[in-house]
Amino acid sequence: MSETTNADDLTNLTFEQALEQLEKTVREVENGELPLHETAALFQRGVRLANHCTELLAKAELKITQIQTDYGEGGESESGVRADSGQ
Repeated sequence: MSETTNADDLTNLTFEQALEQLEKTVREVENGELPLHETAALFQRGVRLANHCTELLAKAELKITQIQTDYGEGGESESGVRADSGQ
């Protein structure tokens, strides 16, 4: 069976690491060769990994939104001059 990790261990995973583990977990579940109790445990882990990825994506989206707000969506600096306008 796949390595077991409690929810606390997920907090140290980067998005890329969590996504890689999620993909591996999905492959193991889809393989269909594990006993039901192991499949259920893997499914539970997959849900936790998916939630962790979603949280990390939401944080990244918030950060991008804050940057866009700080600098303007159109590439304007705080002074209101477009960065690509040559002004």
